[in-house]
Amino acid sequence: MSKAATADTAKWDLAPLYNGPGDPALEADLAAAAKRARSFRRDFRGRIASDRLTSDLLRAALAAFEELQRFAIKPSLYAQLLFAADSTPVRHRGLLAKVREAWSAIGEELLFFELELLKVDEELLAELLKDPGVAAYAHYLSRLRTHRRYTLSEEVEKVLKRKDLTGREAFVQLFEELTASFRFQFRMPGAEEPSEVTGEELLGLLHHPDRQLREEALTLFLNRHAEQGLTLSACFNNLFLDHSKEVELRRYPDIMTPTHLANETEPAMVERLMEVTEANYGLARDYFRLKKKLLGLEEMKNTDIYAPLQQTARQFPFAEAQALVLDAFRGFSPQLADCAAAFFTERRIDVLPAPGKSGGAFCAGMSPGLSPYVLLNYTGNLRDVATLAHELGHGVHFSLSRNQNLFHYQAPLPFAETASVFGEMLVTRHLLERERDPQVKIEILAAKLEDIIATTFRQNVLTRFELAAHQLRRERLLDAEDFCRLWWEENARLFGDAVTMIEPYRWGWAYISHFIHSRFYCYSYIFGELLVLSLYRRYQEQGASFVPKYLELLAKGGSEPPARLLKPFGIHLTRPDFWQKGYDFVADLLAELKGLVGE
Repeated sequence: MSKAATADTAKWDLAPLYNGPGDPALEADLAAAAKRARSFRRDFRGRIASDRLTSDLLRAALAAFEELQRFAIKPSLYAQLLFAADSTPVRHRGLLAKVREAWSAIGEELLFFELELLKVDEELLAELLKDPGVAAYAHYLSRLRTHRRYTLSEEVEKVLKRKDLTGREAFVQLFEELTASFRFQFRMPGAEEPSEVTGEELLGLLHHPDRQLREEALTLFLNRHAEQGLTLSACFNNLFLDHSKEVELRRYPDIMTPTHLANETEPAMVERLMEVTEANYGLARDYFRLKKKLLGLEEMKNTDIYAPLQQTARQFPFAEAQALVLDAFRGFSPQLADCAAAFFTERRIDVLPAPGKSGGAFCAGMSPGLSPYVLLNYTGNLRDVATLAHELGHGVHFSLSRNQNLFHYQAPLPFAETASVFGEMLVTRHLLERERDPQVKIEILAAKLEDIIATTFRQNVLTRFELAAHQLRRERLLDAEDFCRLWWEENARLFGDAVTMIEPYRWGWAYISHFIHSRFYCYSYIFGELLVLSLYRRYQEQGASFVPKYLELLAKGGSEPPARLLKPFGIHLTRPDFWQKGYDFVADLLAELKGLVGE
């Protein structure tokens, strides 16, 4: 795909937020937010953790707390989006640091409030929740109070928050700036000479039909990370140590406890999810062996997993990908399509790879009062079409839940993937239904299976690696070879004898930003994928009657516990066979593919 093809609309427009990093309105908003925070502290500190707390006072405090944070989030969203699109300018980096420092200071002023909420007597709170205005925040209060036994004094919490600026957050920013600065000299397909390319452009070549090109691209990408092994290992070591010390300080029973509390998941359920996933690794190996046969290879390398099945890899101009996704969404629900279309008409999507741009893809939805934005690194392959559907699914989820309050706006992490993965399924079925060429159907099904493998089995590998590295870091400082060894061992469990890993892949851990930004996030992908497969099967069974229930699920955001959200669909996460049913669906897709290829 040529960059000129979408030059006019390829970058998002951040003007609805601010006119630029030097906009006086941004500076004014930061100052106003700080002033509001001081006023809030003066008005409410010492009045919440009191036997004289009334429903009128609590209702007013909750509303003011929410409004203040909604106001303060806007500069943060702008700074993060500006930095993600291009981390090269000093002004962008400086603004992000400034906003993070301002947000930390505001957080210190507000810290007392949730600490006092934790001290409110259970019986008194139950009485106060009879007030409709307080009840509107019921799930937020319930989730907050699960942290009760692990919360420290206000002074200690304040010190921890202040130290995060020069500790955890500093290493996060170092990782972001370092990896975004990487440039690679590589001769791209069709070019006569090497040119400077981004890491995302190199990773995009994993979908290229030239086998040697795929391996060279991934090798160059990983070797650059190996060259920075000392710095990257330091980032991982310090962030993992920071978490270990916090676990000890707060006396969490397990290193994953904070994630379970935030996700509203039970440790036993998550472990069961991962065990069932590992019991089904054979499905992935069966697929890899089938693809090796289809590609006519004697040996299947991990650089061959995403190889196209034909020598001429199908490319999708971005305009075509946009139309495909919107058509697929509209076939399910016009409302879904309209929400997604707004990202294009309002220029809230940044499309192409660029120097200094963050890798991967994301949808940023931080507040119900601010429109969400999507970042891509679109290179034109079928996987990129699925990524577009995935991120627009997130965007639709944020758009539909905008009537929730700030604390109920975002679904808990496992549910955060519901709309995104469902969007991918809609696009896959849309492509299969309109396609008449059996060979193209094979490619579409293969791409979907590869995506499921990446979203379930690979995410399980990532979670096991992360757990193992955290556990070992509690014992001693890890060097780069420790990380490489743990990464290699966990991937070998998945690949078995079906796939040979290239040697540079030992460094595959070094570019996974989830390990840096969102501790133990990766199991949420498995949860979301298997949940969506169950939801999609119900859609196939129920047809049009399923649609309003699904849209209502998205509109609820995080306002209810997971079990209650899923009740209308008859889904029970605690049933022993629930997760296996998801993999049975995967087995059906694999059987469908084998039928098409004549096995």
